[in-house]
Formats: sequence, C-alpha cells, structure tokens
Amino acid sequence: MAARRPLRPKPTASSPRSERRGARPGAPGFLARLRSWPVRHLQSLVFTLGRLSRRPGASLMTAGVIGVALALPAAMYVLVDNTAGLAGEWEGVSRVSVFMEPGSPESEAARLREELEARDGVDRVEHITAEAAMEEFVERSGFGDALAVLEDNPLPPVLVVHPTEAEASPAALRELVAALEGLGGVDLVQVDTQWIERFHAMLEIAERGIVVVALLLAFAVLIVVGNTIRLEIQNRREEIEVTKLVGATDAFIRRPFLYTGLWYGIIGGLIAILLVSGAVWVLHEPVRSLAGLYGSGFSLSGLGPLQSLQVMTVGALLGWAGSWLAVARHLKEIEPG
Repeated sequence: MAARRPLRPKPTASSPRSERRGARPGAPGFLARLRSWPVRHLQSLVFTLGRLSRRPGASLMTAGVIGVALALPAAMYVLVDNTAGLAGEWEGVSRVSVFMEPGSPESEAARLREELEARDGVDRVEHITAEAAMEEFVERSGFGDALAVLEDNPLPPVLVVHPTEAEASPAALRELVAALEGLGGVDLVQVDTQWIERFHAMLEIAERGIVVVALLLAFAVLIVVGNTIRLEIQNRREEIEVTKLVGATDAFIRRPFLYTGLWYGIIGGLIAILLVSGAVWVLHEPVRSLAGLYGSGFSLSGLGPLQSLQVMTVGALLGWAGSWLAVARHLKEIEPG
C-alpha cells in the first residue's frame, strides 16, 4: 500500500504562503490582506529596531561608519554655505559706483537715483553729494590744507548702486555696468568684478567637490550596509531555509532586511547631524571672536531643519538601497536542501 501523504493546513491570510497564494482581487480575503499590509510593514519596522537594540555595540559601530560618511559632505556644505554668507557681510562686495560728469547738478543725480531705484535687480542706491565726497576725501587723504585753496569743488556727485543678491553674480554685474555706462550724465562706472569672479569660481569648484565627495561616500555607505546585511543573511541562513520550506515568499523574507538597512541609514543620519552640530558648536565662539576683530557680526551657522531632514532622508535611502542590493544577490543563493 502506498504511503499516505500527510495533510497540510490551508494557508491563512497571516501566513507567509498567503502573500504568494492569497485570494484573487474581489475575493473576501483580498480586502483583509489589503488592510493587513500596513500592519505587517509596521510590525517589521518595529521588529527590526528591536533586533538592533539587542546588540547595540555592533549596531552603533555600523551606524557610526555611515554617520561619518554622511557627516563629511554635510560639513563641507556647511563650510561653503558659511563662506558664501561671509561674502555677503563684506562691505562693497557688489557695489557699483556711478560717477556723474563734473559739474553735474545734484538735482540731476537725484533724478538718476530715482530712475535706478525703480530698475529691476537694484536693491538700493546711495546718493553721495559733491560736498560730502569732498569732506570724506579731506578727512581720509590728509590734504585738507592743500584742498582748501581750491575755489571750486572738483569732485562730482556719486551714486552707489547696490544690486540684489540675484543680480550679484559676475555676469549680471557686467550687464548692469554696461547699462549704467549708457545713461546720460554718467562719466564713469566703476566696479571691481575680478575678485568677485574668482570668488564665485572657487565656490563653484567647492560645490562640485562636495558632489564628487558625496557620491564617493554614498558608494561607501552602500558597501558598508550591503556587507552588514550579507553577514546577517548568512547568520540566519537556516532560519531562511525553514521559512522558505513553509511557503514564505522572497518579499516576506526580504522585508526585515530592508527595514534593517533603513534603520542603519536613519541612525547614521542622526549621528552625522550630531557630528556636524558638535563641530559648529566648537568653532562658533572662535569664529565669532575673529569676526569681531574685523568689525563684523558674522557667526557660524550649522545645518537647518530642512538640511538635517535631507541628511536623514539620504541616509535612509542609502541604507534601503544597500540592503536591497545585498538581499537581491544573496537571497537567491539560499534554497532549502
């Protein structure tokens, strides 16, 4: 007589096999599966966090490596952002001096000032009268006695044009200077754009350097997370084989590993934010003191709420991606014997 095959229990909606052989859309069990889908993911999210908390040393070491990798480009971003902000504190960064023709009346300068203030891309315009220019020149030059013998004031009225931040780039300044030189009554337009062009070129190099470093470190994070998940898959090989024997799908087995990588990325992002904030806190007082010596109120600023959220989001995405690559490669190699 042939051996009788043992009876197998029918898969339920909560069993691993039900994720592969669930009821068809429209069947009563489909709605139950659809409602339980968020609960299952929430359970996996909490379960993987619990597993990490049971081995805090190893978990923090892995997350710490990720945090350092994320902190380096974040710190470079803070440095470049503060450097650009410091440039805005320097007096005369993008001032354009418009010298009227000698002997021009102050009324003509006042009219031109109103015309320039109504112009797009101009923040404000200062009107320096010929008398005020002479007083300042006498005070700073030290030739007061020699200038006192002059019968007439040889200095013309001057308009100091302050463009908006959007028009402070070298290309925009060149266009503004060309437009000002074509105005009637203007004798000379002066602006030192050479050092501004060099400064913007250095900032552009630094920004591209941040992108390059961030891409390299992102690749390093993928390797770290992928190797960590690979080791965890190997350590749980027997558990995975048994789970597959009872009918678990790859998606069911993959889920906790993906959430593990997600937690590594989130915790690593938090560590990166703490590292950058700590560095800013340490340097804040010395930088403020140095700026005070030059008569500037500049103070070092760190990551804002939006930048901090971006760091955590990037960390979470890299952790998820690294886990996905590791699971997709190594999970296929594990099959019940």
